[in-house]
Amino acid sequence: MRTHFIAIGGSAMHNLALALHNKGYQVTGSDDAIFEPSKSRLDKKGILPADLGWFPEKITPDLEAIILGMHAKADNPELLKAQELGLKIYSYPEFLYEQSKNKTRVVIGGSHGKTTITSMILHVMHYHNIAVDYMVGAQLEGFDTMVHLTEENDFMVLEGDEYLSSPIDRRPKFHLYQPNIALISGIAWDHINVFPTYENYVEQFEIFVAKITNGGILVYNEEDPEVKRVSEAAGNPIRKLPYTTPNYKVENGTTLLETPEGDMPIEVFGAHNLNNLAGAKWICQNMGVDEAEFYEAIASFKGASKRLEKIGESKNKVAYKDFAHSPSKVAATTKAVKEQYPDRKLIACLELHTYSSLNAEFLKEYEGALEHADVAVVFYSPDAVKIKQLEEVTYDQIATAFNRKDLIIYTNPVAFKEYLFGLNFDNSALLLMSSGNYGGLNFDEVKALMM
Repeated sequence: MRTHFIAIGGSAMHNLALALHNKGYQVTGSDDAIFEPSKSRLDKKGILPADLGWFPEKITPDLEAIILGMHAKADNPELLKAQELGLKIYSYPEFLYEQSKNKTRVVIGGSHGKTTITSMILHVMHYHNIAVDYMVGAQLEGFDTMVHLTEENDFMVLEGDEYLSSPIDRRPKFHLYQPNIALISGIAWDHINVFPTYENYVEQFEIFVAKITNGGILVYNEEDPEVKRVSEAAGNPIRKLPYTTPNYKVENGTTLLETPEGDMPIEVFGAHNLNNLAGAKWICQNMGVDEAEFYEAIASFKGASKRLEKIGESKNKVAYKDFAHSPSKVAATTKAVKEQYPDRKLIACLELHTYSSLNAEFLKEYEGALEHADVAVVFYSPDAVKIKQLEEVTYDQIATAFNRKDLIIYTNPVAFKEYLFGLNFDNSALLLMSSGNYGGLNFDEVKALMM
């Protein structure tokens, strides 16, 4: 099959291109920017575009499929040519469904935790040599790519993102997968540029549940009131399996999970990650892995990339970076680090980087999100606000939203770095939360601070 990618649009689309090439497809593509490691991987397989940009002449009638990235514009020259020729155009999730429609589809949804839960499931399957197809939103240890497709595997494990599918397909991605087995980890308003009200956002999860195949399974976090309500209200003929955070304790910086065989040390920590683990266990059990096998495998799971990732440690200092940016993720991550290191000063630095977090109206959702930090710092770039064409966010609006009198706020990356590098980290835990890099912060330099 001859496929062409328009606006590969980041690591997810690059990984799909690689997966299709590995499956024997003829793959070509265009993008306006390709970064490492995608660039080297595409080059190694001989499918790196010779030039960046859009070339309508690449779009020819013999192409069997066009795969359109979310970040392509509706007036993209290659897209317009494909439409003119009447070629079949798929969004990324639509094409993944086509690749998995004869398999058992396992879809992990939720405002938070979905990458970690998907990663846990794949780690357990990999540990026990159970081959599955998959798509996950982070690079995993022991896995070459973030997308893997075959003809022969029975299961396809999909991270179910609620964001839109493509510029010409405005459906949330996870509405297209029609899961046989689904999970919802949590519901907390996000992507306000697409879902302008909380009710509209929640409705997307109701539709997701309604699209579970008849006789399918819904695994849901019953500690989240909205998830519990949406799941229990669903009227389609499915099995519903609730889960809660398992019992655990922290001793000398190690988290011990209570199991039928006794307390078991695990690599991940924090109540939110233990909750994720409980959801992953239910999914794995419904994929044929029994409880004892799950515990054996999960003991060695170190976490998904950029999720509570340790970047430096010495005797009495430790630093983590985390992708957390939404209010619920910030609160859970901050609490987790404080619980893991109760006797250390927790310095939590949050960068407001996403569309939602830089929206003055949405800011109030962050109230209390940094309450477990001993020192709370917020960084944001006024330039990022301008680029996203949002109304200016003021110092006072941020201070009021977080409702914390001792909140430290920086808008200048140089000043923030000087502040950070001037701190004494003895007997401290540093937590850097962002989907960006604080205006150019070098994390290797942060690692050196921990020595």
